[in-house]
Amino acid sequence: MRSTSTSSFPPTTGIRWFNVFILTATPAVAIYGLLTKPCRRDTLLFSAAYYVFTMLGITAGYHRLWSHRSYKGSQPLQVFLLSGGASAVQGSCYWWARAHRSHHRYTDTDLDPYNAKRGLLWTHLGWMVFRSAVRSGAADITDLRRDALVQFQHRHYFLWAAVFGYILPAVVPGALWGDWAGGVCFSAALRLTIAHHSTFCINSLAHHLGSAPYDDARTPRDHLLSALLTMGEGYHNFHHQFPMDYRNAFYWYQYDPTKWFIAVCAWVGCAGNLRVFPGNEIRKGVLAMKLKELKREQDGLVWPKSIEELPVVDWEQFREESKRKQLMLVSGFIHDVSSFLDEHPGGRLHLTSYIGKDASAAFFGGVYNHSNAAHNLLSTLRVGILSGGLEVVPEHAIPPAQRMLITETKAPIYPQPRSSP
Repeated sequence: MRSTSTSSFPPTTGIRWFNVFILTATPAVAIYGLLTKPCRRDTLLFSAAYYVFTMLGITAGYHRLWSHRSYKGSQPLQVFLLSGGASAVQGSCYWWARAHRSHHRYTDTDLDPYNAKRGLLWTHLGWMVFRSAVRSGAADITDLRRDALVQFQHRHYFLWAAVFGYILPAVVPGALWGDWAGGVCFSAALRLTIAHHSTFCINSLAHHLGSAPYDDARTPRDHLLSALLTMGEGYHNFHHQFPMDYRNAFYWYQYDPTKWFIAVCAWVGCAGNLRVFPGNEIRKGVLAMKLKELKREQDGLVWPKSIEELPVVDWEQFREESKRKQLMLVSGFIHDVSSFLDEHPGGRLHLTSYIGKDASAAFFGGVYNHSNAAHNLLSTLRVGILSGGLEVVPEHAIPPAQRMLITETKAPIYPQPRSSP
C-alpha cells in the first residue's frame, strides 16, 4: 500500500556536516582554480575524459546495472564502473542503489527519499544535507547484499572515494605533465562539482522539466536539457515507466550516451543480457497519452445534439415551421440556418432557395460537394429529425469530426459469487 505524500520541505532535525563539507569545499577549490590558475590543454582534456568516467560510473553502473539490473556486466566492467561511481563521491554503490530502488517503489510519496513533491531544492540537495524524520521505504536488496564486489566497495568506500574522487585525478596531471595545481583544481574539484550537480539533476530537474509522453500520473518528465546534463538520464518519464530497460531513450535519435556505452560494451563482449521492454507495450503508453490529450481537447469542443435529444416532426410540421424559421432538410435532419444565411460562402440566395425543402442532393454534390468543415458546421445547426427520414442512419449523417470520437472504457463490474447456504 502506497503512503500518501506531502508537498512541502520536511522539518529538519540537523545538518549532515560531512556532506556539506564535500559539497562546499569541492566547488570552492574549483572556483579558486578558475580565478587564479591557468587551465592547460592536457589537463582540460584529461578532466573531460575523467568526467565521462565518473558519470558512466553513476549512470551505467550505480543506476542501470546495480539499481535496475537492466543488463549484466563482466567483472572487469563492474570494477571499472564501481571505480567510476566512487569517483563521483556520492556514497557507495550499495547505499546509492538501495535508496534508488526505494525511490522507484515509492515515487512521490513520503517513503521516497527524494520525493519531488517536496520541491526542487529538496530533491537536488536538501535530502543529502539535512537530517529529517524522512525515512526511505523498504526495498528488496538481496542481490546487492550477495554481490561480493558491491560489498567490498561498500566496506572500503571512503578509501575508494579518496583515491578515485580526489587523489588519482589530481596526481595524473601533476605526475605526467607537471600540472599539480590544475590536477587539484580542475581534474579533481571542478570535474567533481560538475558531476555532482549533473547527477543531482536526475532527482531534481528530471522530475520538474519536460513532458510526460508515457504516463502523467507521477512527476518524472522527459526533456533534452535534462538528458544533456545527465549523460542521457533525462528521458525520465520513459525510465520510470520501464525502469528495467537498459535504455533511457526509446528512439534512436534521442541523446543517451549511457545507452550507447552499454551497447558498445555488449558488442565487445563485456556486457550481456541487455533488457528491453517490448516496443509494442511502449507504444501503447505513448498512444494512451496521446488519446488522453485528444480527449481533453475533444471535451472542450461544442458538439451537435445527439439523435436522441432531437424532436421528431412530420413533413407537414416541418413545412409549417419553415414559414416562421429558416429551416431546411439535409439527410433526414432539420437544420435552422437563420444564423448562417449571411455567413454562407455562396451567398444567401443558395440557402433561401431551399428553405422548407430537402437540400440533401444539392448539399452532397448536386450543386456543390461540401467540405468536411461544412459537414461539421451543418451538424451544429440541427434542430429536429423528419419522421421516417432516419429509419436507417446514412453514413454521411455522421459529421466527419464525430466518426472517430474517443470514449473512456469503464472497468466491468463482475457479479459477486453467492455464498453457500
